[in-house]
Amino acid sequence: MRFAGHANGRCGSKVRGHQRAPSDSKEFHEVTKRDALRLLEHDVDRLLETTELARQPALKAEMGRFADLFGRFIQEEGPALDWNKIQKLPENAVMNYSNLKAPKNEQIRNMLDKLVVIKLNGGLGTSMGCHGPKSVIPVRSDLTFLDLTVQQIEHLNKTYDANVPLVLMNSFNTDEDTEKIVRKYKGFRVQIHTFNQSCFPRISREHYLPVAKDFEIEKDMEAWYPPGHGDFYDTFRNSGLLKKFIEEGREYCFLSNIDNLGATVDLSILNKLVGEERATTPVEFVMEVTDKTRADVKGGTLIQMENKLRLLEIAQVPPEHVDDFKSVKTFKFFNTNNIWANLAAIDRVLRERTLNMEIIVNNKTLENGTRVIQLETAVGAAMKCFDGAIGCNVPRSRFLPVKKSSDLLLVMSNLYTLKNGSLVMSPQRMFPTTPLVKLGENHFSKVKEFLGRFANIPDIIELDHLTVSGDVTFGRGVSLRGTVIIIANHGDRIDIPAGAILENKIVSGNMRILDH
Repeated sequence: MRFAGHANGRCGSKVRGHQRAPSDSKEFHEVTKRDALRLLEHDVDRLLETTELARQPALKAEMGRFADLFGRFIQEEGPALDWNKIQKLPENAVMNYSNLKAPKNEQIRNMLDKLVVIKLNGGLGTSMGCHGPKSVIPVRSDLTFLDLTVQQIEHLNKTYDANVPLVLMNSFNTDEDTEKIVRKYKGFRVQIHTFNQSCFPRISREHYLPVAKDFEIEKDMEAWYPPGHGDFYDTFRNSGLLKKFIEEGREYCFLSNIDNLGATVDLSILNKLVGEERATTPVEFVMEVTDKTRADVKGGTLIQMENKLRLLEIAQVPPEHVDDFKSVKTFKFFNTNNIWANLAAIDRVLRERTLNMEIIVNNKTLENGTRVIQLETAVGAAMKCFDGAIGCNVPRSRFLPVKKSSDLLLVMSNLYTLKNGSLVMSPQRMFPTTPLVKLGENHFSKVKEFLGRFANIPDIIELDHLTVSGDVTFGRGVSLRGTVIIIANHGDRIDIPAGAILENKIVSGNMRILDH
């Protein structure tokens, strides 16, 4: 990715590689870049003038961070990454979870007192057809992602007489609703803190200026965006919580996406960081990775570069190397986004201004047709800025994200039992991998629609692979085993009857079951 000047006087556009118009010169580029940054800063100042005076200092600091991000974006030259500089992962770069030792019971309370749990709670449930924060979608026994998280931490606090706090990083999209919802946990044995990540203006792809007309965000939500979870470090510090927790003697935070139901506090990993198994050289950052399968080829992976471990995302890969990136042989692991980070080290990299995360350029088109870009960063990309950073190869059970209704089918099914807010795979499942489930977008993508197609969730203990496409419904007590493919063509409908057992079957055509 690089910034190239336009001969028509516009500020520029991102192009791949090193294509240059004949009239371009280095000097011309530098001037255009300076102009682009100056114009953006001028426009942001204009936006700031539309807010009341009391809000201006905080917003000015936030917009300063946005201008820094934009300044870095337009300075980037050439591809985001030199593929030839990737080194082989060193032997000790990734520790094996199975080699970790569980702590002794009497030490657990002391270890938990050094921990803070942070959940990334900035996302909406829109992709699953739900209004409001994604964390309030019911996922199991009418319990939401947030309910399960609170149950898990309360269970830890009660069992070990500890006081692990829960911190939610909200966005302007989820903050108001979340604040109302957390009140219901008042009587629980969990201290809940919230803070907001930044709110940055989307910029036009044409002229690289904000599309917002003023700072009334609620009036024009489309003009603003939360800049990815890499924004965590700055906003966590600015909220005052980082300082508070360090002063309380807490040492590590465990951070994960709220929709990853496998991301529970792991005492063996914690033991490696603050317990008896603590390494002699400090480990400031642990990224949980798991073995890559064909379903995960787009997930970020771990690489060694310039003698530092770092996260490599597909967006950074030069086009000619995308197939190499997806190879399960070349890159065995992918990032679960479960991260353990030392609080004092976060404070240090922020103070010393050595935090440097690659920029993710996200292209969007607004409802009115305006093409915009939003600049984001990923929390795991900070890995290279910490000392003694390592990966930890964890079991697949620690990565159980619910992104689509097919994931919801798995977590609502008899594959799992619920124990103190954690999902545990049924011992009746003969192998530890989850089935591969593909549900048709047109009939199953929205949660309400999906639930309406099942009288109850089928028995899938022995299922390997399920594909459903078209207008299909399931009666009560259906059992699916092996590989099952159900395809209703356009205009047809298939009703799978109550009590049906489908084992290694392909069902197609038209099958209606009508009440007599």
